[in-house]
Amino acid sequence: MSLVPLPPQPAGVPWPTDAWPAGPGLPPEAADLVDDMLGDVATYGQTYAVVVVQGGRLLAERTAGALEHFDRPPTPVTPETPLLSWSMAKSILHAAVGILVGRRLLDPIAPAAVPGWRDDERAGITLGHLLTMRDGLDFVEDYDDAGRSDVIEMLFGAGQDDVAGFAAARPARHEPGAVFNYSSGTSNIVARLAGDVVGDGGQGDGGASAFSAFLHDELFAPIGMRSAQPGFDAAGTFVGSSYVHATARDFARFGLLALRGGRWDGRQLLPEGWIDHGRTPRSIDPDDGRRYGAHWWVTGADHGGFWANGFDGQSILCVPAADLVVVRLGRSPQSCADALLRWRGAMADAVLAAG
Repeated sequence: MSLVPLPPQPAGVPWPTDAWPAGPGLPPEAADLVDDMLGDVATYGQTYAVVVVQGGRLLAERTAGALEHFDRPPTPVTPETPLLSWSMAKSILHAAVGILVGRRLLDPIAPAAVPGWRDDERAGITLGHLLTMRDGLDFVEDYDDAGRSDVIEMLFGAGQDDVAGFAAARPARHEPGAVFNYSSGTSNIVARLAGDVVGDGGQGDGGASAFSAFLHDELFAPIGMRSAQPGFDAAGTFVGSSYVHATARDFARFGLLALRGGRWDGRQLLPEGWIDHGRTPRSIDPDDGRRYGAHWWVTGADHGGFWANGFDGQSILCVPAADLVVVRLGRSPQSCADALLRWRGAMADAVLAAG
């Protein structure tokens, strides 16, 4: 399908590596939507932060609420508060994999180098199948622990010390490429593959130090994501399904990198076309009809939007036709998901209508 072109950084607008250039403010309808998001807890859940960027400039930044702790009083959320990505980390992982693909250390069409798959029906699973969530593994992504939930068992139960090993041990259920099945386990297998080619750096920590340095040096630092902290399991694997902490402004920096096609201040950090690889729709989630590309969700709207999505309503929305990035972070039950989806669409429409 034809993709809406990704916009370049406007002439004369500095890149926000150190500080965000200020914009003119939000159009009235968009400003009202931000007010609604922070004020209407019944509809949207608790919102911690909203950041809106257009044309590379910061139009709005709002924070609210407080983070609960079991051992100390709640911490009020400020613009400097690192917040948890949950599955937005998958899109960050896609960017990291792109760097390694660009260096020919990973090959999307080659069979995934998982030792336990070499001699069985999983031998044909490629990195491309994993990135598009079409690997065919029997993995249940269910956030309700009343029944079988492989994702809960992986992150908080028997698999938490070796998330990739837990996921890679799942048997095949479908032929590779045949069926879409959104799976956090799949992302952690990808993270292990990426970590393996980066190496362990001789630190003896399963590669955590080396891959953390890789993420900081090759992805976070060049775009000014100084608050970003990836999470690792005991085996040294980046938990690329779920764990990156960063401020809302820094998540917006990542969104701008994606909106600019992986280019930042004269440097092509990601291979040409890699963001297009992520935002090209390949599947429709049978549960809710949402479109999926490769570790990015795709709106399917005329404005060409695509977004990183996380549990509890985290999102980084990129809208090429409006040169727009909208970050929303918070804590929302699943019952708010449709309202959050409509809000993102309304934000894009409001900014587009204002020109």
